[in-house]
Formats: sequence, C-alpha cells, structure tokens
Amino acid sequence: MIKYWHILLLLISLLATSVTADVPKPSIPDAIKGEQCVEETDFMRKNHMDLLLHQRDETMHKGIRTKKHSLKECFTCHVVKDKDNKPVTVSNSKHFCRECHDYAAVSIDCFQCHTSVPGGGKTKGKMRGGL
Repeated sequence: MIKYWHILLLLISLLATSVTADVPKPSIPDAIKGEQCVEETDFMRKNHMDLLLHQRDETMHKGIRTKKHSLKECFTCHVVKDKDNKPVTVSNSKHFCRECHDYAAVSIDCFQCHTSVPGGGKTKGKMRGGL
C-alpha cells in the first residue's frame, strides 16, 4: 500500500512541475501599417472568430458588405512577408493566422474558399495558399 502512495506522490510532483514550467508563447507578428486595429488587441484575440462569422452572415445572408471586420481588411495590416518581400500564404508556418492557430492546435478553414494573402483573388472553393 505504501508503494502505491509513493507512486502517486511521484506522479503528482511530476504533474505539478510540468504545470509550473514556462510555456512558450506564440510569436505574433506586428501589424505592418496603421496605429490601431479595428478593435482592442485583447478583444480581437478573444473574439475575432465571432466577428468574422458575424461578417460572413451579414454578407452572405443579408447582402450587407462592410470592411471593418472583413477577412480582407485583416490582411491589409496583418501580412507577413518572406525574404523576397512577398506575402506568405497560410501554408507557411509564419503566416499571421497560423502563429496562434498552430499554438492552440486549432485548424483554419477560412482559406478553403478565401485567399490567404492580400490581393490573391477568389479561390472557387479550393484551398488557395492553404495547408
């Protein structure tokens, strides 16, 4: 019985150590233009998906097209460029969206229809610059 308590204490101490260890944070690239995002940073980190879904519903279901929370507007400021100064696609791990989505193990399905770079055009339902 005492042997089991030792094993249990060892497991608890190992778990406690792993919880308190420093966890690496994603390296979020700075915006390339503008002084302020359309919303506060903390708000965007928590709510960007809700804003994008609302924007989608307004555009697709009601025909209301605005810029403030559109995916296209995100890429106006939040674009990462490669060594040749060309925007990287979502297939590159340095893509703005991928930094946090990879960190959180959350898949990105936006780019099955939408381009992942500024001015990339329509995708006709196929992944463009996708994973």
